[in-house]
Amino acid sequence: MQKKILFIDRDGTILREPADEQIDSFQKFEFMPGAIGALSFLRRHTDYLFVLVSNQDGLGTASYPEADFWPTQNLMLDVLASEGVRFDAIHIDRSFPQDNLPTRKPGTAMLTEYMQGDYDLTHSWVIGDRPTDRQLAENLGCQSILLSDTTDWQRICEVVFAGERTAEVTRTTSETDISVRLNLDGDGKADIQTGLGFFDHMLEQIARHGMIDLYVRCRGDLHVDEHHTIEDVGIALGECLAKALADKRGIERYGFSLPMDDCLCQVSLDFGGRPWLVWDAEFHRERVGDVPTEMFRHFFKSLSDSARINLNVKAEGENEHHKAEGIFKAFARSVRMAVRRDVYHFQLPSSKGVL
Repeated sequence: MQKKILFIDRDGTILREPADEQIDSFQKFEFMPGAIGALSFLRRHTDYLFVLVSNQDGLGTASYPEADFWPTQNLMLDVLASEGVRFDAIHIDRSFPQDNLPTRKPGTAMLTEYMQGDYDLTHSWVIGDRPTDRQLAENLGCQSILLSDTTDWQRICEVVFAGERTAEVTRTTSETDISVRLNLDGDGKADIQTGLGFFDHMLEQIARHGMIDLYVRCRGDLHVDEHHTIEDVGIALGECLAKALADKRGIERYGFSLPMDDCLCQVSLDFGGRPWLVWDAEFHRERVGDVPTEMFRHFFKSLSDSARINLNVKAEGENEHHKAEGIFKAFARSVRMAVRRDVYHFQLPSSKGVL
C-alpha cells in the first residue's frame, strides 16, 4: 500500500516566525497556536508519514535523526516528541535565497526520494504558510493547505483528517442549464450569475454569511418567467449541499436565526435526512427587485427537498426587501452553524446510526 505524507514547514507553521525570519535564540521560540495539539491528533489518528521540510537561510543542520540540531530546533522536537509527535524524516535546505538552488523550496531536489518511491503523493499534503509552500505542493503533485487569517491549525487538522467538503452539481433540462460548486469550509466568496439580479444578491448572502464559497451559473428560460430558474437552482444547490456533507459525521446538525432592521427572521434547520418545510412568511408586494415574492417559498422548498433538510422559516416585519434578505441571511447562518464539524468528536449526530 502506498504511503501518504504530510510535508510540514517549520517557521511560520509550527513555530511563530519573528520579524527577522530567524528563530536563532530561545527568546524567539514560540509555537503557533494549536500546532502541538493538531500535530499530536494527526499523528495518533492518521497513517501519514511526517516529513519536516524547511528553508533555514543558512541555519540548517545535517540529516535527521543522528545530527546535533541547533538548540531551538532541538527543543521543538523534544516538545513535540513529548506529545507523541515524531518526524519520520527532516529535510533542511541550508542555502540562502540568492543561491537559488533546486534544493530550496519550492524546488524539489531534496525530496526526490518521495517522487520516485512507493508514495501516494496525490493524497499527500504540504502544510505551510507561504506561496512557496503551495508551489512546492504543485511541483510534488500534492494537495496544499496554508495557515492564514482564516485557516488555523484546527482547520488544518479537520481537512487533513476528514477531508475537504466540496461538491459540484450540473443539472441540465429543457428549461435550465445549471452548474453549482461549493466549499462548505470556504471564506464566503461568491460568483453568481443566474440572470436575476436580486436572486443573485440573495445567493451571495448564503455564501457570505454561511462562509461558503459558492459558484452558480444558470441559463434559464427567463423569456417564459423566473419560475424554472429559481426552482432548479434551489434543487441543484440542495443536491450540492447534501453531496458535500456526505455521511455528516462530526457535524453539529442543527442551526438557527437573526434580526434585520425592522424584521425578525428565524430559520431553524436540521440536516437529519428527512425533508420538510414550514413557511411562515407573508409578502405583500408582488416582486422584490426582479424576483416574484411567491418564489422565495418555492426556492426553499426545492432546496430542502433535494438537500433533505427539515427547514422551519418564520419572518415578521414591514419592509419586504429586508424580510427576504433576512430570511436568506438567517438560512446562511443556520447552515454555517449546522455544518460546523468537530474532528475530535467525529461521530454521527444521531442515535439511529444513519442520517
